[in-house]
Amino acid sequence: MGSSNERPALMNARELLRKGDTFVVWRLDRLGRSLKNLLEWMAWLEQEEIALKSLQENMDTSTSSGKLIFQIFGALAEFESNVIKKRSHAGLSSARARGRVGGRPQKLNKDKKELVIKLYNEREMTVGKICELVGITKPTLYKYVDTSQTNLLNKS
Repeated sequence: MGSSNERPALMNARELLRKGDTFVVWRLDRLGRSLKNLLEWMAWLEQEEIALKSLQENMDTSTSSGKLIFQIFGALAEFESNVIKKRSHAGLSSARARGRVGGRPQKLNKDKKELVIKLYNEREMTVGKICELVGITKPTLYKYVDTSQTNLLNKS
């Protein structure tokens, strides 16, 4: 869970809930910060056999109609998620067809990458010093070195 979902009072309430209880919330958005988070809560409540009652939405999962409403919410959320995925994939495919490459821009150009790899392989400078010299982090340096070694292996 992300930091916005780490709410101590809510986690404390979770520890106090027992089988057969009804967890009452003012509004559903007070329980979950996102629909995904809300569905995770609902799954947990259902597993623990705890009902959920929302005062504003007038929903009570201890009733058949309340469960139905929540299932409809879940189905709509899944549908929305699938639509977003399809749109994202279509957008990325369209961008690739137009020659656009996604991802984070490379920190170093080709010449600087070759210099970094050369300095690394010569073993005359520390990794930290090389990184400081060209303004990259150690993981970035190691990524360039790994990519270089993989490319050499693929050529042979």
